[in-house]
Amino acid sequence: MQKAKHDRGGEDRPREREANGEGARRRVAVRHEGERPAERLPVILTVQPTEDYALLDSGGGEKLERYGPLVVRRPENQAIWQPRLDTSEWEKADAVFTGDTDEEGMGRWRFPKSPLGETWPLSHEGLSYLGRFTSYRHVGVFPEQAEHWAAMVRAIEGRRRPARVLNLFGYTGVATLLAARAGAEVTHVDASKKAIAWGRENAGVAGLEDAPIRWICEDAVRYAEREVKRGSRYDIVLLDPPRYGRGPKGEVWELFEDLPYLLDLTRGLLSERPLLVVLTAYSIRASFFSLSALMREALRGLGGTVESGELVITEAGAEPRGLSTSLFSRWMPDHGE
Repeated sequence: MQKAKHDRGGEDRPREREANGEGARRRVAVRHEGERPAERLPVILTVQPTEDYALLDSGGGEKLERYGPLVVRRPENQAIWQPRLDTSEWEKADAVFTGDTDEEGMGRWRFPKSPLGETWPLSHEGLSYLGRFTSYRHVGVFPEQAEHWAAMVRAIEGRRRPARVLNLFGYTGVATLLAARAGAEVTHVDASKKAIAWGRENAGVAGLEDAPIRWICEDAVRYAEREVKRGSRYDIVLLDPPRYGRGPKGEVWELFEDLPYLLDLTRGLLSERPLLVVLTAYSIRASFFSLSALMREALRGLGGTVESGELVITEAGAEPRGLSTSLFSRWMPDHGE
């Protein structure tokens, strides 16, 4: 099948229009021509326990995890079953998140054994970085993303020339650093100054402070819009948007309203021989069927295959269960490198 050329502008360029007559702007996706990519679903990508990370147990609305040397206990809405381990095992946690997620400050973490610092050393496949006890219960890494990271690294290492990677909503930069270590040139975008600073700190910890990484603190949509206008192209695009968020200049992000437009922009940013597009969604209202349909519409005419499903972490120990953490949809081309 002959592939359509990538959109370069004109009538097919993603556009905005006035909404509600009040100066608000609604981002509008366009309809692309050509056949939709092939579809493979449901695909369940599982993460098994390792020395770097393990899900020890889950249940009762919580999860018990080991991050490197520390055992962490924190809320998990998906864990609607009962824990397997005795209460005594849960009480051995080094850190317990207890606070209201709308508050600020370190007061939400309790350290039953001894006081701990804000950060501690972690690693993934030999890449060093820092975990951090944040006021919003996260610790700076989403281990369920490991299968996406592995696919990205394989694509980068299999390319005959350096790949260009765009990591939107890049957070603390673990994916960025793995891509850079594999030999890619990376643009890391996040609206949070704290996340950008943390990412730079992680680059230093990983010994990648001189790697070809651009750290951009900006609204992801606005940055992508400008990159399309500049004619920038990327071989890999990673999208890990929140359900709701605000940019540094007050820009509002709503997943269900803005994602179609952002995927149109993503299409316009793909190189002539792209390698991978990965979309992850943590919203419980979403469906991987919906994400798959959206991805296939946005990438009409480009061939390849869209895989969609769930990211699952497998518990350690006997009779392990799988904890579903998020939905995903990713596109891979037909061509090899």
